Amino acid sequence: MSNEIIKITLPDGSVREYPKGSSAMDVAISISEGLARNVLSAEVNGEVWDADRKITQDSTLKLLTWNDDDGKATFWHSSAHLMAEALESLYPGTKFGIGPSIDQGYYYDVDFGDKEFDSADLEKIEKKMLELAKQKNTYDRKEVSKADAVSYFNEKGDEYKLELIDGLEDGSITFYTQGGFTDLCRGPHIPHTGFIKAVKLLNVAGAYWRGDEKRKQLTRIYGITFPKQKELTEFLHNLEEAKKRDHRKLGKELELFTFSEKVGLGLPLWLPKGTRLRERLESFMRRAQVKAGYEPVVTPHIGHKNLYVTSGHYEKYGEDSFKPIQTPNEGEEFLLKPMNCPHHCEIYNSKPRSYKDLPLRLAEFGTVYRYEQSGELHGLTRVRGFTQDDAHIFCRPDQVKEEFKKVIDLVLYVFTSLGFQDYVAQISLRDPENKEKYIGDDALWVEAESAIQEAAEEKGLNTVTELGEAAFYGPKLDFMVKDALGRKWQLGTIQVDYTLPERFKLEYTGSDNQKHRPVMIHRAPFGSLERFVAVLIEHCGGEFPLWLTPDQVAILPISEKYADYAQELYSALEEADITGFVDHRDEKIGRKIRDAEVKKIPIMLIVGEKEADQKEVSVRKHGQGDQGSMSITDFIAYFNKEKSASLGN
Repeated sequence: MSNEIIKITLPDGSVREYPKGSSAMDVAISISEGLARNVLSAEVNGEVWDADRKITQDSTLKLLTWNDDDGKATFWHSSAHLMAEALESLYPGTKFGIGPSIDQGYYYDVDFGDKEFDSADLEKIEKKMLELAKQKNTYDRKEVSKADAVSYFNEKGDEYKLELIDGLEDGSITFYTQGGFTDLCRGPHIPHTGFIKAVKLLNVAGAYWRGDEKRKQLTRIYGITFPKQKELTEFLHNLEEAKKRDHRKLGKELELFTFSEKVGLGLPLWLPKGTRLRERLESFMRRAQVKAGYEPVVTPHIGHKNLYVTSGHYEKYGEDSFKPIQTPNEGEEFLLKPMNCPHHCEIYNSKPRSYKDLPLRLAEFGTVYRYEQSGELHGLTRVRGFTQDDAHIFCRPDQVKEEFKKVIDLVLYVFTSLGFQDYVAQISLRDPENKEKYIGDDALWVEAESAIQEAAEEKGLNTVTELGEAAFYGPKLDFMVKDALGRKWQLGTIQVDYTLPERFKLEYTGSDNQKHRPVMIHRAPFGSLERFVAVLIEHCGGEFPLWLTPDQVAILPISEKYADYAQELYSALEEADITGFVDHRDEKIGRKIRDAEVKKIPIMLIVGEKEADQKEVSVRKHGQGDQGSMSITDFIAYFNKEKSASLGN
């Protein structure tokens, strides 16, 4: 190490001095031996490094552990290298494509040549990985010249690595070696393999090299690892639970939605029960929006091509979306609507606006269309036609903070009402070192970013700040929600936009009698209604809050003798805005109850001779059993109390 001193700024703002050439691990050891034992990698000046890589200049430093997303990513990418080492040991001559970390684990694309390989071999590979992990081999980084890199993989006979090297610049190439395995990699990696204590290889799939179906199909092996066996056990439990909660499976069982190849891939058909659920969500949001001062609008499913050229959406979506619709007029083209905001800009432009008219809040449940590749479609989470609970707020710059706070209130109301309690608000700001990536006046950016930060702080949000994650047209706030299984979803977004007001020449007359540009705020608490329903199904396992459930009540007559009373009861409940059905099947009451439980009906009303004579119902709750007998009037009061509680009131 040098006698020169460098200054290291830690996340809490404190500054420490270390000899030049110190590593993040040296810093960790100086703070706490216990901390150092848990450091996987480090963020140095915003870039993730190996924990033992030398730092040679004044830097900001964040030590990364298993509790950090980038720490997990480092752990899992290192595990991909460990798996490759095991594969090379067990299957000499194996060639390797790429092996990145992913949201949950990692994969490696490999070419086994003429060797037979299937999922039955996974257990053998897991054992080999654990054997190698126990050796605690370090991940050693080495900078190599392009010529030496080519020479190494030529000798090894790995054409995939040679193709990757061909696209790299000399002076930017690094190798990593652990044990007897060397790989082309930019890193970073964990200090040594001993951190990896639990291994599970999940499945095997085919993957064309570089996604090109004209190239060779490689074997893609997916895996996941953990620093503790207990965490793997919990993960596997959640994996099984996720299969039970899969919205595609439950959507079919609960008769919510379906798909038809004749209608088209990625275009969901909402069945009656699913439509009731969807309409309740829309009604819930409409009521909240009216209270918050939004005005409803409706726009067409198509628009003239020039509309989207003006907005910039044609440039973004045009090539990869549905082709333009030709009309009988030569040269006239329309597009399926990819976004609602251009239409709302034209509504704003429909008449002159004064500063007294602002803020103007326009809201629409607008269906938009984007052509997703068939391989990317997935149930309701990735579709080609979806409805957004879209709204656009046109306001003065001095109104941005207050409008942001009101939208935050609306988003949190949605989360509370639907049982999403674990969330983080991500504040996405400009990259201060690369401002040329963004458009708009610098002073307006500073004002908007301050407004977002202050609004989030005043609302007491748990926030993280990400530099460089702002949209090119303005900063934004995204809500990252954890579901019941701990999976993260982005639900709810608020974005500030200076671009569209400029592109559409939006104006208002200020108090100075001069023309000014409004600021535009995009917000969508649900986002895509389809995706939101998918997340909600999996979050609650199909057991929706009572206020939202399509069939809230199942009326179960003990025999056909009580069918008339069951129908009379159904009519009374319908009058009270309680939805459900009468199970008229010629089945024993035990079977009817079991079937209602399977369908996750919240409340079952048993009616027999006693109930018919006394105009009562015998009440059962899903998963909780008998709740006793009640008069119809008392039941309606009971139901409304339960419904109100389910809405978070």
